[in-house]
Amino acid sequence: MKNNAPVVKTARAFYGLRVIDKMIALDLLKTLGAVLSVIVIIIASRKFISVLKMAVSGQLAADTLLHFFSLKIIVVAISLLPVTLFMAILMVLGRMYRDQEMTALAAAGVGVGAVYRAVYMVVVPIFFIAVWLAMVSAPWAETQMKQLIHKDAESADIRGVTPGRFSEYSHGDLVVYVQGIGADKQLQGIFVQDRQHGKLAIVTAASGSMQDLANGRYIVLKGGERVQGFPGTANFITEHFDEYAVRIERQPTEVQYEQEAVNSLILWGSGRLLDLVELQRRFAIPLGIMLLAFLAVPLAKLAPRGGVYGNMLLAFLIYFSYENIRKVAHSWILSNKIPVWTGYAGVYGLLLLVGLILIVRLYGWRWFIWHPKRRQQS
Repeated sequence: MKNNAPVVKTARAFYGLRVIDKMIALDLLKTLGAVLSVIVIIIASRKFISVLKMAVSGQLAADTLLHFFSLKIIVVAISLLPVTLFMAILMVLGRMYRDQEMTALAAAGVGVGAVYRAVYMVVVPIFFIAVWLAMVSAPWAETQMKQLIHKDAESADIRGVTPGRFSEYSHGDLVVYVQGIGADKQLQGIFVQDRQHGKLAIVTAASGSMQDLANGRYIVLKGGERVQGFPGTANFITEHFDEYAVRIERQPTEVQYEQEAVNSLILWGSGRLLDLVELQRRFAIPLGIMLLAFLAVPLAKLAPRGGVYGNMLLAFLIYFSYENIRKVAHSWILSNKIPVWTGYAGVYGLLLLVGLILIVRLYGWRWFIWHPKRRQQS
C-alpha cells in the first residue's frame, strides 16, 4: 500500500542557526571578550607608564590624563584585535577537542566545514567592524590625542603653580616658586624670576594670587620687593611695591599630525609612498582577522594526550613570524625594494598557504578531491 503521507525533511536551513553554530559562536564571543580585556589591560598598563611620564614632565596636564589614556586604550584594542581573536578561536576549539566534543560532533556527521561556518559567523561581522575601526576610529583617536597635546601645550603657560616646586613658563623665561597655597587660593611665600629683553628681575612677595584679567593670566603679588638689572653687572634697581603683576604668556603652538592620524580617504587619494604604506597597515588589521581565523581552526586540533594549550606554542610562532614578515615587507616597501601594492599581498598569500597546508596535513588531501558530498553535508 502506497503511503501518501507528506515527507518531512530534516530542517537544515542554510541561513538558519544550528545548535553547533550557536554553541561555538557564543563561546567564541565570550572568550574573545575575556581575552581582549585581559590583553588590553596588560598592554595599556605599560602604555600608562609613558603617559604618566608625560604628565610628570609637564607635557600633559593632570585633568586631560584620563581622557588621553582612554583614547590610547582604543588604539591599542584595535591593533590587538587580530591576535586576540586568533587566541580565542584556539582556546574554544582546543577545549572542545580536549573534552571530546569534536569527536562526538564528527561521529554525528559534523565536519570541518561546519566548524568553519560557525567560526566565520563571528569572524565576518568582526571583520567589517574592524574595517570601520581601523579606517575611521583609530585615526579619529590618534587625532584626538594630538589635539589634546596641542591644547595642553597652548595652556602650559596658564596652569596653576604647585607648592614646594619650581614651575617654568615661557620656555624658562619665567620661573615661579611658592611655599604654600591657602584655603582661599592665596599664594604664600612667592619667588619669581622674570627675564625680559636680556634683563633679569627677581621678585619676592609675602602673598599673591592667580588672576585672569582682560589680556591674559597674571600672578598678582602683594607686599614685596623687585630687583631688576643685567646679569654680570652691578647696575641693579631695587623697588618695593604694594601690588605687582607678572603676566604668564600663552605660547602659540601648531598641531603636528602623524601618519596614524590622517583620514583614510585622504590616504586613499594620495599618491605618496608613506600614505599608501599607512593605508596598507590599516588594511592589515581586518585582513589579519580573516586569515588568522582560517589558520586557527586546523591549529586547534590537538593530539589525544595534548592539553587545551597544546598547539598554542606553534600558534604563537606562526603569529610572531607573520608580524615580523609584515614588518619586513613594510620596510622593503618604504625602501622601494618591492612594489607598494604587492608587498603585503605576499604576506597574506604565505599565511593562506600555511593554512591550506595545515588543513591537508590534518584532514588529508583526499578530502578536497574525493568527498565533495561530505563537504556539502559539513
